Amino acid sequence: MSKNTQIMTEGKPWKLILGLALPLMFGNIFQQLYTVMDTLIVGRVLGVHALAALGASDWLNWMILGLVTGITQGFCILAAQKFGAGKTEELRETVGASVTLSAFSAIVVEILSQALVMPLLQLLGTPLDILPMALLYLRILFAGIPIVMAYNLLASLLRALGDGRTPLYAMVVASVLNILLDILFVAGFHTGVGGAAAATLIAQAVAALYCLRVILRMEILRIQPVHLRPDRRLAWQLFSLGTPMAAQNIVIAVGGLVIQSIVNGFGVIFIAGYTASNKLYGILEIAATSYGYAMVTYVGQNLGAGLCRRIRQGVRHALGIALATSVVIALIMLLTGRMLVGAFITGTPQEVLEATDIAYHYLAIMSILLPVLYLLHLYRSSLQGMGDTVLPMVSGIAEFVMRTGAALTLPHVLGQEGIFYAEVLAWVGADLILITAYYVRIHKFSSLSHITG
Repeated sequence: MSKNTQIMTEGKPWKLILGLALPLMFGNIFQQLYTVMDTLIVGRVLGVHALAALGASDWLNWMILGLVTGITQGFCILAAQKFGAGKTEELRETVGASVTLSAFSAIVVEILSQALVMPLLQLLGTPLDILPMALLYLRILFAGIPIVMAYNLLASLLRALGDGRTPLYAMVVASVLNILLDILFVAGFHTGVGGAAAATLIAQAVAALYCLRVILRMEILRIQPVHLRPDRRLAWQLFSLGTPMAAQNIVIAVGGLVIQSIVNGFGVIFIAGYTASNKLYGILEIAATSYGYAMVTYVGQNLGAGLCRRIRQGVRHALGIALATSVVIALIMLLTGRMLVGAFITGTPQEVLEATDIAYHYLAIMSILLPVLYLLHLYRSSLQGMGDTVLPMVSGIAEFVMRTGAALTLPHVLGQEGIFYAEVLAWVGADLILITAYYVRIHKFSSLSHITG
């Protein structure tokens, strides 16, 4: 067994959760770093229209990325459960099947994304002066879907076995490479937004190869050709976990696309300000997603071992840690946010002032209500670790309803500012479902005679 893997069924839950979450957090920091640098370099070198083009691309890119990550994370829930139960052969079968099904999924997603990208950009009402840049950026990113699928599967698999270090090291290497390539392609070779997209894909490929190198050395994951041919039962089980998670992300992304179509109607300056703030959204939730990944692994392994009491204990510990973290991040953003969003924006003094005001106002609203987002990630991931990916999908539908409902109605009452409240209301809608579902399900597990926590 690799020295980096971690059994989560023994020891103090808070230490185990933090021990897995912290490397993931640092990895996410570097991932966000190169996302921010993409935007910063494009905004500074190419100007406000190129920044708006990235913003107009955000939700479409997020939708495809959410589809990919949903599938791979869902597959690896079963891997975490098999690892926690100590069933090595079944773990190998699960991993082999996940590889085959991920490769098939990557081909399907690649074809669909390239076919639909232009019609979707037009449907969203993307301004004509930024449409060519947005289209080029997305076509290049979508060409690398197999790379993105490979990295996410390998990283999710390592996390399922409690290895948060390898994805961290991979992301550090990829982040540094991405920034250097951004500078070389965009500022040096003047390749525009296409160069920024190519830099991202090259960096992801390096990250995937780094993870693959570690996995190939793990005896517990010694895959044989027979493991790559899943039977119908296992394929169905994996897709029943991965498909709802992918659907959840798609539904959330569709809600974001509705908002993007409304934002596009407010003009390039508003799009640029909105984009600058959204690029910091990843920093806002950076710890939340890390705690979420850790909870999927923690809950999955303990469920596989039949330790319900430890699941309850771990969720309580994670709840305190997550809420405290959200308050700290919110305070930092409120104090430094104007300076941070201003770094993305160039143009005339009036354009910079207007876009910065828009960006900081949106950032402040999200920061104040950040604990709501952290509850969402914690409870959603705990349910997913239990093997329930359907109710998290339902919570995604609730997000869609709240987000789009607010975006379509509030601007008539509050003007452009109404758009800013759509996001936080979506968090509230999801929380109502997820928190209730978690306590119902954990009570059900507690009552089963074969669960001996």
